[in-house]
Amino acid sequence: MNKKKIINDPVYGFINIPSELIFDLISHPFFQRLRYIKQLGMTHLVYPGALHTRFHHALGAMHLMSLAIEVLRGKGHDISKTEEEAATIAILLHDIGHGPFSHALEHSLVKGIQHEDISMLMMEKLNVEFEGKLGLAIEIFTGRYPKKFLHQLISSQLDLDRMDYLNRDSFFTGVSEGVISFDRIIKMFNVADDHLVIEEKGIYSIEKFLIARRLMYWQVYLHKTVIAGEQLLVKILKRAKELAGEGQEVFATPALQHFLKNEVLAKDFFESDLHLQQFAKLDDQDIFTSVKVWREHDDRLLSLLCQMLVDRNLYKIEISNEPPDENRVQMMRENAEVSLEINQNDVSYFVFTDVISNRAYNTKAGNSTINILMKNNTTTDIAKASDLSNLESLDRTVRKHILCYPRII
Repeated sequence: MNKKKIINDPVYGFINIPSELIFDLISHPFFQRLRYIKQLGMTHLVYPGALHTRFHHALGAMHLMSLAIEVLRGKGHDISKTEEEAATIAILLHDIGHGPFSHALEHSLVKGIQHEDISMLMMEKLNVEFEGKLGLAIEIFTGRYPKKFLHQLISSQLDLDRMDYLNRDSFFTGVSEGVISFDRIIKMFNVADDHLVIEEKGIYSIEKFLIARRLMYWQVYLHKTVIAGEQLLVKILKRAKELAGEGQEVFATPALQHFLKNEVLAKDFFESDLHLQQFAKLDDQDIFTSVKVWREHDDRLLSLLCQMLVDRNLYKIEISNEPPDENRVQMMRENAEVSLEINQNDVSYFVFTDVISNRAYNTKAGNSTINILMKNNTTTDIAKASDLSNLESLDRTVRKHILCYPRII
């Protein structure tokens, strides 16, 4: 069987599957599941084109890795074919542990477990299945491999993961502010003292990259309507889990049912294969099929919440720099009790506050920082090298307060 396939990607054009092992990993059920998990969760509620998947993203990041290694080799850095394949596998599988509507799921069904940890667990399972062929990829993925710059291509503040998702998310949402010069940035890659650096002439492309990331967070990832949709799904899953925990009948696919009925903590997840087996069967379709059925559930709260999501009658959401006035929030709670005919204990499903944050760049992130290779062969952090006055301000974490409530009150 010919496994040297070519894939037509809407963002980059034709991309290659570089080896038989990578073809077999892409064909594995763990990876194929990503076809059914949207990259941007609820963002399609605002940007209808944002229906691309984590499968698309992983293949795009894989393609960028091949471009980056070609550039670094051309500048005299020794990267063997084995290392290239391992680094490509590591970036390909970096998101394999993502759940459906990942942030909602992490809050509601599997508590205290980060998708990065699940990705690592899945890679270890695949390594056993593929007779140890992923050992080097796992070393690079975890940062244990001596050539640290390979890990930085996968996980840093200028990694190929971010480069692909900014480019891809901008393409599918139509938000032009997220467009970055990915090809120029990659051509400016170099290595100094075993660290990934950017040559000085690429400094303006990096400035645009950081500003694009900040704009994409406020305009796309943290758009108030996207947050409203995600918060609504969090509340739906919380209510469904409460009802299942009380022994009530709650429709769900077997995989979702497993997480509704069981309190799965981080320790349990990593000690039992059963939880991972069920998790590996979960995708967006499990969640949304259940939500559609729950519209008719006997529990009025669950039914109402699901109707709101399916009909896109989302929470009204206010975002502010200061916490909302507690007296006003209390008044809204009382109005919700009357308008929705619910009791005081249940009003938290409909009126609540939270905090969102955005930090475009972190100058204190150690090996993850973006360093510029100056013409005199010294390196300096992008925040100091740039003459853009507002770049240092991107290092500040911006926190905003949100208030959610139903539109009818």
